[in-house]
Amino acid sequence: MSISIAIVEDEKNYNNTLKKVINYQDDMRVIAQYFDGNDALHNLSDISPDVVMMDIQLQDMLGIEIIENLKKELPDTQFIMCTSFEDDEKVFNSLKAGAMGYLVKGESMEKILSSIRDVYNGGAPMSFSIARKVLSHFERKLPEIKGFDELTVREKEILELLSQGLLYKEIADRKFISIDTVKKHVGNIYRKLHVNNKVEAINKFNHFKN
Repeated sequence: MSISIAIVEDEKNYNNTLKKVINYQDDMRVIAQYFDGNDALHNLSDISPDVVMMDIQLQDMLGIEIIENLKKELPDTQFIMCTSFEDDEKVFNSLKAGAMGYLVKGESMEKILSSIRDVYNGGAPMSFSIARKVLSHFERKLPEIKGFDELTVREKEILELLSQGLLYKEIADRKFISIDTVKKHVGNIYRKLHVNNKVEAINKFNHFKN
């Protein structure tokens, strides 16, 4: 069974070149070509392709908008962004919208074909420069995660109870400790997480949990 692919790309020569190379493969075929976003938006859900090669900057809309609108209707379709844009905002908005791959135009056809197979089999193919951006983004978040790891078991328990809406007295009763001890623990939690109040601490806690 071949991988069904739709191409959303307003540069006609590139669109047709992709189609020609893809259809030359034994294990994949192009079932639709769209040269503007509106056409893709209104027709993709009717054909449910396995993979969509999606340009970001279409003349009439952003490819990101198409994914945001169709992802729920097409839960089994994998989107690969194929674009000349490498700025952080577009990269992360694409991934947040539901794209599972991000290729920079100029990649070899071998890389594009292998990425289609990869995303179809559950992978998340990216151009090297994009992968570096994603890794750098998460490296910047490490200090926050270290702060959470510094909490003691008791401090994590108290933070969990705070997130459930319990008051200091209720936490003290639950843990058989004094209110002053609860306050001391809370102060340590704020210091280790680099926050100033309970709301910030709970927000960070929920972020770490997820």
